[in-house]
Amino acid sequence: MFEKLKDIEERYRELEGLLSDQAIVANAQLRQKYTKEHADLSDLVEAYREYRATCERIEEGEAILRGNDQELIEIVKEELPDTKNILNQIEEKIKILLIPKDPNDDRNVFLEIRAGTGGDEAGLFVADLFRMYGRYAEMQRWKVEIISSTPGGGLGGFKEIIASITGSGAYSRLKYESGVHRVQRVPVTEAQGRIHTSAVTVAILPEAEEVEVNIDPNDLRIDVYHSSGHGGQSVNTTDSAVRITHLPTGLVVTCQDEKSQLKNKSKAMKVLRARLLDIATSKQNAQISETRKNQVGSGDRSERIRTYNYPQGRVTDHRIGLTLYNLDKFLDGDVSEVLDTLNAHYQAEMLKSTANERT
Repeated sequence: MFEKLKDIEERYRELEGLLSDQAIVANAQLRQKYTKEHADLSDLVEAYREYRATCERIEEGEAILRGNDQELIEIVKEELPDTKNILNQIEEKIKILLIPKDPNDDRNVFLEIRAGTGGDEAGLFVADLFRMYGRYAEMQRWKVEIISSTPGGGLGGFKEIIASITGSGAYSRLKYESGVHRVQRVPVTEAQGRIHTSAVTVAILPEAEEVEVNIDPNDLRIDVYHSSGHGGQSVNTTDSAVRITHLPTGLVVTCQDEKSQLKNKSKAMKVLRARLLDIATSKQNAQISETRKNQVGSGDRSERIRTYNYPQGRVTDHRIGLTLYNLDKFLDGDVSEVLDTLNAHYQAEMLKSTANERT
C-alpha cells in the first residue's frame, strides 16, 4: 500500500510542476485534465503526508521513552496512546481513499419513480418521493427538471415521473436510492382507518455521454404526437411530444415537457442513453466474481430497500438496519443521515471485499 502511496505522491508533485508550466496553462484542455487529476489526488496525498508526520512523532516519542529525561517520559507516556490512535484513524482514512472511485460519481443523474402495488395510493407516494428528492436537491443547490410524467388517477399522484438532476456529486449521493420503497399508511379513501401497504420503484441512472453509448439511428422508431397534461387536457396543439423506441431492447422513452419537438427529442435521447448505459453496466457487474457480489453500485431494484411507516412516524432502511423516527423531516428532504450511513456501509463492504481479494 505504501509503495503505491509513494508513487501517487510523486505523480502529485509532477502535476504541480505541469500546472506551473506556461505552455500547459495556455492549453485549456490539458490544464483542465491535469487540474482534475491534481484535485482527485489531493485528499489522498494530504492524508499520506499526515500519516508520515504522525509516524515521525511516534518514533520521536518512543526514542524519548528509551532515554533518561523523566519529565519528558511522563509527557510522552500520556500523549503517545492518543497519537497512535490518530495514526490508526489516518490509516483507515487512507484505505477508504484508495478504494477505486466510481467513475460515475461526479455525473448528473436521471431520477425515475414508478408506482408499483397499491393503486392510487402508490401513485400518491410517487409524488411524495419526488417532492422529497426535489427538496434534497434544492438543499444541495442542484437543478431538477421534469422530463416526463404520467398522471396516476384523480387524486393527484403519478404512475411514473422521470426527471434530470444536475449538480456536483449528484450520482455519488443518490446512487443507493435505487430499489423498492414501501409505504405503510391509511389512504385518504380508507373509511375504516385501515393501514395499507404500497410500493414504489426508484431508479437512479447516471447521465451517459454520447461517446459512451453508440446508438444506431436505424435501431430507433420515433413517433410524435400531441402533448397532454393532467386530466387529458391539451398542453399545446402541435405534435411536440416524442416517443422513442429502441428496437433491439424494446426500451421506450417519452418526453412531452417542452413545447419544442427538438428539445423533447434531445431529452428523450439522453434518458435512452442513460438506460442503455445502465443495462451495459448491469451486465458487466453480473460478470464480476461472487466475492464481489456486494460491491457498490449493483443497484438491485427487486430488493425492498426502505419502509416509510406513517402511523409510527418512522423510516427504516433495511440494508443497514437503520430506523429514524423523523418521517416528516425525512420526506421534507432531510435525508443526509441515511445517505451518509449508506455511503459508510458500502465503503466498509468494499474494504472487506478488497481485503479478501488480497488474501
